[in-house]
Amino acid sequence: MMWLELQIFGFRALWSPYYFVFLVGLAVLYYLITGPYRHRFGGEEKPAGKQQFLFYVSLLLLYIVKGSPIDLLTHITLTAHMVQMAIYLLVIPIFMLKGIPSWIWRKVVNAPVIKPVFHLLTKPLIALILFNAVFSLYHMPSVFDFAKSSMVAHTSISLILFLTAFIVWFPLISPIKELDEMQPLLKIGYIFANSVLITPACVLIIFSSDPLYAAYTQDGSWIQALSLCVPGDVLSGLTTTLSGPEMFTSMDVVEDQQLGGIIMKIMQEITYGIVLGSIFYKWFSKESQKVDPVPATIE
Repeated sequence: MMWLELQIFGFRALWSPYYFVFLVGLAVLYYLITGPYRHRFGGEEKPAGKQQFLFYVSLLLLYIVKGSPIDLLTHITLTAHMVQMAIYLLVIPIFMLKGIPSWIWRKVVNAPVIKPVFHLLTKPLIALILFNAVFSLYHMPSVFDFAKSSMVAHTSISLILFLTAFIVWFPLISPIKELDEMQPLLKIGYIFANSVLITPACVLIIFSSDPLYAAYTQDGSWIQALSLCVPGDVLSGLTTTLSGPEMFTSMDVVEDQQLGGIIMKIMQEITYGIVLGSIFYKWFSKESQKVDPVPATIE
């Protein structure tokens, strides 16, 4: 039923064709730079099939959360916004870190301007504080509503969040072997610290008994938020039709808010749990290889 109601916003708002073309362009560039033209860029071996799969899947996920109807829904319900944030900040950066060949990462992080800043920001303690501070600050009501007030603010803050997500994941799953310096125990502690630091923002949202964000209330800046993805001519023709977010969901604002916080926390714990399991597996596999083999039977 909601899908039929969303049709009133039109094809461009639902499917973001320009964004789709942009991501297809990125996919073509990836294919050319890592494939037939890699030697022109100082490239080494072609990425493995798994790497290519992860990168292309990351672009697909990026389109799903930023270009499909899910993106439109993020301006209607906080639940959709939190699903978007979980995939955008917790899943896509991992896939891109693993999907882009290490020789490209070396060129990026060793660039003269980037290198000193990168090495400072990816120090574990700084990376932890930076990502969680930016995430928590973004979800403060005044900042969140400001981010929904204009395309420039929304795009800028979204890109900053995305960059900090790469920074916080890099010490854990560095695609450059010589920069993978953290020991397994420290990585485990790093994950637990990340889980703890992101909790206050989720708790604020889950346990608030009042609506926090004007962007999701009828008499707030909801129409302004919609204008971020709905063309102006379409939106102006709907001003007398739109009564508020309740047109598209049966949940009231507080219920939607609480569900959004719960979903973010659950998806965060699932992602961290999978990464934690991967670290344990690699750690025990490495340790098992150090065990002395059973001596051959002397005949």
